[in-house]
Amino acid sequence: MKIENALRDEYRKLAKDQGFRSRSAYKLLEINNKKNLIKPNDTILDIGCAPGGWLQVAKKISGPDGTIVGIDINPIRPIMGISTMQVDIEDKDAIEKIRKNFPYSFDVVLSDLSPKVSGIWHFDHERQISLTLVALQISSKLLKRGGNALFKIFDGTHSGDVRQEAAKIFLKVSTSKPKASRQKSSEFYIVCSSFKGKELNQE
Repeated sequence: MKIENALRDEYRKLAKDQGFRSRSAYKLLEINNKKNLIKPNDTILDIGCAPGGWLQVAKKISGPDGTIVGIDINPIRPIMGISTMQVDIEDKDAIEKIRKNFPYSFDVVLSDLSPKVSGIWHFDHERQISLTLVALQISSKLLKRGGNALFKIFDGTHSGDVRQEAAKIFLKVSTSKPKASRQKSSEFYIVCSSFKGKELNQE
């Protein structure tokens, strides 16, 4: 446990030193180094983006000509060169609101969504899976054909539901648990490549 706490503190210090808003930035950096989801000049949507660590990483990788959009139910402190929008993804008009503000399709969708944790595991797990399935649905509407996506999952009874649904709309689906995640944590990530595009722009 002490080793794990030390590792968490190390990433937190590293984030502070390198100007990232959260240590979760290193989760995305590690996964992208392995999976090459984000490329220079990509247009990227980050769902549940606050406080903005993943937005910073997405901008760093996509470069000056990349387009980064972040959405969250909570307010997001501005980041230079990045567009953000406060929206509840469970709002029935969420996709329409996103399209109205950002009328283009995305190369990559990222989702590091987590509910406010209650400490009641089965409830927190089900809530997180529910949110992630919404993020997957948004991806199916806003991704370009051939696009990629990344979703955080709380492992448990229903975690297979997300992978099963993702497999319907992506050609390749795999899992990853980066070193920056606490090893005792239930979280892992579903890595999705090559969006099939069958549902693109359908309501």
